[in-house]
Amino acid sequence: MPTASGEGIGTTNACKHYDDVRHVPWDIKKYYHQRYSLFSRYDDGILMTDTAWFGVTPEPVANKVAQQLSEGAPASKTVLIDCFAGVGGNTIAFASSGRWKRVYAIEKDENAVLCGKHNAKLYGVDGLISWFHGDCFEVIKNELEPLSQHSVVFASPPWGGPGYSTDPVFNLGTMQPYSLDGLLDSFQQFTQEIALFLPRTSDLQQLANANRSLERVKAIHYCMEGASKAMCVYFGLFASPS
Repeated sequence: MPTASGEGIGTTNACKHYDDVRHVPWDIKKYYHQRYSLFSRYDDGILMTDTAWFGVTPEPVANKVAQQLSEGAPASKTVLIDCFAGVGGNTIAFASSGRWKRVYAIEKDENAVLCGKHNAKLYGVDGLISWFHGDCFEVIKNELEPLSQHSVVFASPPWGGPGYSTDPVFNLGTMQPYSLDGLLDSFQQFTQEIALFLPRTSDLQQLANANRSLERVKAIHYCMEGASKAMCVYFGLFASPS
């Protein structure tokens, strides 16, 4: 059976560690076989909700995004806000980079937050992260507004909507539950430095049209084993990623 919760770390039965493929739900097995790509320290007791398996960023990709954000962000930006933090894949990479005075992780799913806190502790970066359980737009508005001039926003939103897995070009206007314009309208009230982690088939023309600054939008594909997994799109005063 999966190991759940772990004593003394404040998790629930929804926070699971599978150590036997026979106990893994059928729709997760594909991702379970990739578990060491998702978290290299999986065997140390990484916890995830069953839903998190579908959305966690593979660790090599998360590390590369963290490196490029660290190198490309203006020096005055010392705070990183991860708006859809999940169980901590990207959050841990940001904290591990050593670039940020503080990383703020926001996640709606309370069980995912508990998993993320646990996982960050396994990687030794829990002291660098502040976690919020709630809606990222509300948390930014009500809790983090004083940090706006010092902050970079990273968001890996849900990729729901028609055509995500079938259309050769994904319409970001129909992405659910948050469209491209909806995300930018909210985040750009807080900061101009925004990085969006989006499907690899995202419509580049839509991204260019959504840009409201004089800076060029920078879109980078991230690949593993010769295949693109996703793209990260950088808005604002980011240096060209290396």
